[in-house]
Amino acid sequence: MIELRPARESDAAGMAEVQNAIHRAGLRANPVDEAFVRERYLAVEHTIACTVAELDGRILGFQSLKRAWPGNPYDVPEGWGIIGTHIHPEAGRNGLGRRLFTVSRDAAEAAGVRHIDASIGADNAPALAYYSAMGFVPYRRNGDVIPHRLDL
Repeated sequence: MIELRPARESDAAGMAEVQNAIHRAGLRANPVDEAFVRERYLAVEHTIACTVAELDGRILGFQSLKRAWPGNPYDVPEGWGIIGTHIHPEAGRNGLGRRLFTVSRDAAEAAGVRHIDASIGADNAPALAYYSAMGFVPYRRNGDVIPHRLDL
């Protein structure tokens, strides 16, 4: 059974492997290492929730939800949520993203977040379909990225 739980420091290697598998599938521009994962997802002062999906000790995916801060790299209004979903390509299409989003949405509501941004590459069809299914809608264009929003 797949367990959803808060991410911890010891998950860095598994989380990096998820993102690198996404990179190898052509859906992420650059590979990552454990230091990147620790900096971006595990040691972020603006984190609301970072949830991993684990099966038999293997990380299958994770979802990060942060509160937007002044000058964030996504140009998201301060106080909004910023969400990122990362599912190993071998674990996709089984409801895992929906389960992760339930946790993140509950955390956003508990934190008083009123809007969540998902900045998605215009060429990432699986992510565009996923966020649309979760209720996100495009609200602006930013180069090769299509920011989507969900109002809570």
